[in-house]
Amino acid sequence: MQLYFSGESLRNTAESVKLIGMDVSHQTVYSWIKKYVTLMARYLEQIKPNVSDAWRADELYLKIRGDAKYLFALMDDQTCFWIAQQVADTKYTSNIQPLFKDAKIITGKRPNTVITDGAANFHDAFKKEFFTINSPRTRHISQIRLQGDHNNNKMERLNGEVRDREKVMRGLKRTDTKDIKFIIII
Repeated sequence: MQLYFSGESLRNTAESVKLIGMDVSHQTVYSWIKKYVTLMARYLEQIKPNVSDAWRADELYLKIRGDAKYLFALMDDQTCFWIAQQVADTKYTSNIQPLFKDAKIITGKRPNTVITDGAANFHDAFKKEFFTINSPRTRHISQIRLQGDHNNNKMERLNGEVRDREKVMRGLKRTDTKDIKFIIII
């Protein structure tokens, strides 16, 4: 599993295992990975993550079964824990309020700060899920830059990890697939 999780393909992992005397197919390796990820996903669903008061959100273009999709993800700023994700068909017009709503349910709290890019759907979802007149108010930072205090470099780095894994997997097959769970757990 270490070989696969560090970026090797299923076939390369099976070939490496053969070098130490175990003759397994790439499907067997995939079965091991699925079993491990299922166990870890069950474990993660039972715990409440200890996240900070600042969260970051971004989207990533993916191909799922050859169709263009966007993976919207929300992560904790301090721990880089991937809190929630949502797959959508469009980048700027998808309703991503469920992403923020799921994050509140998973963490049991609302953040003090949400950092996103300037996309209108992030702003709309933020207003519906986090904006209140009462104190304390969640602050939305949407004017991010490459340098300075308000950048989204941490989230972009996580996107890079997803992209690296997607390349090895040669794309994703389904939007509700365990492949996305693989990426999150890794």
